[in-house]
Amino acid sequence: MSEIARVLAAILAGMLIGVFFFGGLWWTVRKTLSSPQAALWFSGSFLARTAVTLIGFYFAAEGDWRRTAGCMAGFLGARRFVMRFTRVKEGA
Repeated sequence: MSEIARVLAAILAGMLIGVFFFGGLWWTVRKTLSSPQAALWFSGSFLARTAVTLIGFYFAAEGDWRRTAGCMAGFLGARRFVMRFTRVKEGA
């Protein structure tokens, strides 16, 4: 596979990781609003999301700085996507 294709794959992987991380954060916040064990939800969610993110970055980047940068760009792009998708409409 060419280097360009590997960087594009890393960008896609970063986007998927980002959707998982930030979507999971949004889900956790909504879940804990009605939970008597909010600290447990936040702690568990943080550990799981961070572990999946670090493992995903490790395998997607394969030790190359270009793929690491592509993965980070995809991750941050996914953050913007999740923020826009989960935005609460005014008056709701």
